Amino acid sequence: MNEADSASEKRAEEAAAIRRRWITLGEVLAVLAVAISALTLWLNWSQRRGEAVEKAAQSTRETARAATLVLGAAPEDRGARLAIRPVSPSQSVQSQTIRFPAAIGADPVETTGEPRIEARWFDAGLKKARNRAGLQDDSRGDERLPVLIETRFLVDGEAHDDIAVYDIGYTIRGQMLSGHQVTLRGLSLVKRIKGGAGADKAGPAALDARWNRLVPAKRD
Repeated sequence: MNEADSASEKRAEEAAAIRRRWITLGEVLAVLAVAISALTLWLNWSQRRGEAVEKAAQSTRETARAATLVLGAAPEDRGARLAIRPVSPSQSVQSQTIRFPAAIGADPVETTGEPRIEARWFDAGLKKARNRAGLQDDSRGDERLPVLIETRFLVDGEAHDDIAVYDIGYTIRGQMLSGHQVTLRGLSLVKRIKGGAGADKAGPAALDARWNRLVPAKRD
């Protein structure tokens, strides 16, 4: 082989080596491109999944909040009654059953379409119970009477039930000729009662326990 042929062969080998390096670099770049594409797809999927999970969790929280009833009340007719309303405007009360402590001796009251509590439902029994407990004739501030309220309400057309103990805020004042007058002030949540089996006993038990804490029996 002459010198020219040797030089030509050497150049050919170098060119082949360069092509192999380019092919190898191209393959590496192709693999990197595939990896980057796969990583981008995974990140996008992970982000969408995270957003979907967060939206689902947010929806669950909003549903739970919507189904959680808190009642408020405003006095009417100079405190002779309380007009009851849900704190959330998305809720609509359909019916209620109001139960009083056993010591009051007042029957449960059911309302439909006009949620309310009227002093005349229980004031006679309350006065007698206060007298037995040796309480003052006149209030120095707001007194508290626990009641158990069972509520049927709607949220976006879906029915829900709630059972809870509330305190009625009231004052009592002595009237020389007409006796003592009970004036209703407001309503505050004390505790919720878990629905389902046993709620029919748990509710009244919690109600009477609350009354006994607020109005301890008179000691002889």
